[in-house]
Amino acid sequence: MDSIVNKLTEIEDAATAIVRHAEDQKEVLNREYDEKKKAFDKELDAKTTARLNAIRADLEKKTSQILESQSDSSTELIRSLHKEYDEKHTEYAREILRRITEV
Repeated sequence: MDSIVNKLTEIEDAATAIVRHAEDQKEVLNREYDEKKKAFDKELDAKTTARLNAIRADLEKKTSQILESQSDSSTELIRSLHKEYDEKHTEYAREILRRITEV
C-alpha cells in the first residue's frame, strides 16, 4: 500500500513539475510575444513616419512648383498689361474722352 501511495505522490509531484514548467514556458512565450509586438510596432511606426515625411516633402515640392508657376504667370500677365498700356494709353484716353463727351 505504501508503494502505491509513494507512486501516486511521485506522479503528483511530476504532474506539478510539468504544470510549473508549462507556466514558466507560458511566461517566457508571453515575454517573447510582447517583445516581438513592440519591435513590430516600432518598425511600423518608423516606416509610417518615413512614408508620411516623403509624402509631405513631395506635396511641399509640388505646391512650391505650382506657386512658382502661378507667380511667373502673374508676372508675365502684369508685364504684358504694362506693355499694352505703354503702347495704347493715348488711344484708351481718347476712347474714354469720346464716351464721356458723347451724348
